Amino acid sequence: MYSATFHSTTFNNASAVMSTLNASTQSPPSEGLPTANPNAVGMSETELARIRPTMQAYIDDGRLAGIMTMVARRGHIVHWDAVGVQDADTKTPLHPDDIFRIFSMTKPITSTAVMMLVEEGKIRLDDPVERFVPEFSDVSVWTDDGDRVPADKSITIKHLLTHTSGLTYGFFADSPVDRIYNESGVMSGTEDLEHFAARVAELPLIANPGARWNYSASTDILGRVVEVASGQKFDQFLQERIFTPLSMTDTAFYVSEDKRNRFTANHARMNNTLAVTDSPDTGRYTQPPVWLSGGGGLISTASDYIRFAQMLLQEGHLNDSRILAEDTVRNMRTNHLPDDMVPIQLGTYLSPAYGFGLGFSVVVDQAGSPEPDNNGVFRWAGAANTFFWIDPQEELIGMVWMQMVPFAAYNIEREFQTLVYNAIQ
Repeated sequence: MYSATFHSTTFNNASAVMSTLNASTQSPPSEGLPTANPNAVGMSETELARIRPTMQAYIDDGRLAGIMTMVARRGHIVHWDAVGVQDADTKTPLHPDDIFRIFSMTKPITSTAVMMLVEEGKIRLDDPVERFVPEFSDVSVWTDDGDRVPADKSITIKHLLTHTSGLTYGFFADSPVDRIYNESGVMSGTEDLEHFAARVAELPLIANPGARWNYSASTDILGRVVEVASGQKFDQFLQERIFTPLSMTDTAFYVSEDKRNRFTANHARMNNTLAVTDSPDTGRYTQPPVWLSGGGGLISTASDYIRFAQMLLQEGHLNDSRILAEDTVRNMRTNHLPDDMVPIQLGTYLSPAYGFGLGFSVVVDQAGSPEPDNNGVFRWAGAANTFFWIDPQEELIGMVWMQMVPFAAYNIEREFQTLVYNAIQ
């Protein structure tokens, strides 16, 4: 494993940090971003040092098993830490570059893949989805009277990117359509993308396309769109076009056996104690899946995801790799919802300050946000409580990751974000 002494919250010497990492007996992590002394990029080392004890308190009182935190500013990592354990059963210490289920933090990656194909002319934002999935040519809407009537327009690619398609998930609400999704078993993960998309098309919409924001399986349908438009399997496209160019060496749809010792367990509180709900040895992510979920199927590491996030912060490029054009990224991180759909609401997570872009939520009213946000901050999260945000104004990226269900059990992301902004000099 990585040296147990690697819990430094700030970095004064980049080579010393990498030497500590490479002294481990685990597989070495990818390089992430270069490190820097916080003062060199306008951050307070003293204030960043407050992060560790704050996170440790969640471990000490038994609320969480382990927490990874990372802060990068102006292209340099200034804080990267891990407290607690990978697994509440084995008590294996958690290390900064261990592998996490990122669930819906997959969505920005899928959305990036779509926008790459938009740039190539293989997809247009106003394309009807039936161009790629013919079964969507005859969708219907569930009415208040319990009837199904034809939708008044086609679902477009933009509807899918903005979650205004009329699709749903089945497990975030208890509407009649959500119950139909649950009863259908369509989200069970037992079918490939082609058959999954065809089955979703058979289910009723909760509203006409474009009429309502509703968090949904839209991004999973986009995974199938990528396959059809590119002529490649979804995982192959992501590997060749995003993961390899960005050196995201640990991001995939499952954890290979040689990396299993770095894979964290997922947890829940049961009978007032932490229990493992998905094993890193025998669980869901230990075998290649049938369903390549573009909405929530990936596993990743901090050093991988920070490179993806930095690419977005730098408007589409990282080092020698150009993934997207500058204007494309600006379009993605711009709110695309009409005023009557803002603010968007998803449980207790999103505050009244958010609209939605092409793949993530976007702050449109910084004064209305309970977080220390700036307009233009864009972010998303994963169901096991992995969070990230990107602040173009401050050239800042923050990530705080756990492996715990249910989602938003604590206000830890808000607490972490406050500590990070307090450290800006």
